Parts: sequence; C-alpha cells; structure tokens
Amino acid sequence: MSDIYRIEPLPAQLDPGRVSRLAKVEAATLGHYLHAGFVDSAIRPLIVGPRAAGAAVTVQIAGPDSTLLYYAMDRVRPGDMLVIDRVGDHKQACWGGFMAAVARIRGLAGVIVDGAVTDPAAIIAAGVPTWARATSAITTKLLNIGGGFNVPVSIGGVAIVPGDAVLADDCGVVVVPSVRLDELTDRALAEQAEEGDWIERVEKGEMLQDLIDIRGMLEKNGMEGAGV
Repeated sequence: MSDIYRIEPLPAQLDPGRVSRLAKVEAATLGHYLHAGFVDSAIRPLIVGPRAAGAAVTVQIAGPDSTLLYYAMDRVRPGDMLVIDRVGDHKQACWGGFMAAVARIRGLAGVIVDGAVTDPAAIIAAGVPTWARATSAITTKLLNIGGGFNVPVSIGGVAIVPGDAVLADDCGVVVVPSVRLDELTDRALAEQAEEGDWIERVEKGEMLQDLIDIRGMLEKNGMEGAGV
C-alpha cells in the first residue's frame, strides 16, 4: 500500500488459558489497585452483560474514511480484541451492522471504538461485545485517505500498543500491563473470591468491623473511641 498507510504485522495472541482467566476478572476489581490504563468512561458497552478479553489488534482511521477497516477485517483472527482509534472524530460512524456481522464470522472477542457506531440493534444482534462513544447516522465512506493497522493508538486517553492485554465489561475498558498480567489476574480473582466470602459473612450477621479493622484505622487518625 502507499505511504499514506502504515501497515504493521499482527501481534502475538495471548495464551488461551491466560485469556480465559483474565475474562473472569471484573474491570472494577482492577480499579481497586490500578490508577492508570482505564479508558474514558464515555466509551460504553452497547451490549450489557458480556465481558471480553484478549490481545489488542489496532486500526487507526480518521474523519470520513474507513477503507483500512475493510483491509483489517480480512486479517483479524478469532480471539482478537479489535481497537479502533478514530483520531478524535466522534461524529461519523465507522462501525455498524455489516461490520458487526463480519466480526461475528471472524470470531472477534470484542470491539472497542473510540468514536461513533451506527445500527446499534444490528450490532447487538450480531452478539460480539462492542464498546463505543456514541451512535450516529452519518457513516464513513471508502475514500482511500489512509490510516494505520497494528500501530500504537490512543483510546479514551490511554495508549495501546498492538498485543496489549485488554479487558472490557459493563464498568469500563482497561489495558492491563503485559508484564503484570498474571500477577494482576491472580490478585483480582483472589479478591473477588474473598468478596463473595465477605457477603456471606455479613448475611450471617457479622459487622464490617469484623472483616476489616475500621475502628483501628479511625483511631490511628485521631478518632479516639470511634464507635465502629
């Protein structure tokens, strides 16, 4: 392709076992101890309920053109998380019912669009978990303007490099540092299991003070005799 396009090789996919474990993690659990990597909360799920995880495959297309998206959709693999950087354009929809059907056929784990989509009902019917900023009746065209495939992108204020682990659910989208993927997955799953145990204990009549030494924490900061 010409120099108006930047085409890079597909990244390595994550081991299926690691993806399966990551997909059990709630994004909000990671939010308990991570402060970075969370995309703008304006990027919301179109399908409420599903959680998606996998390695990022990126597309960068600007303005009214989505030519490169067609190129990319012939190269994505089952289990990929397709991440589309619209370079600030939130008006023109690059994704709709047709592409959602192709995503289903290709076996994508999920789609994240930092921009608008169209045909929300058709996207939901296709069943591939999809996150986007908005819906729009104005669509992109095949104008052959340019773009990037498998290049570093910015999604909702977060830098994403092809191959990065991405987790997305009803609470948001988070990019998980690859060097900490297993550590964070282990920690999150353990915390979720512990939280379930805490709920059972509260249902049996225990106080939150029995779970965490809240009284001691308050007294440490000057609240003597805190009636907790």
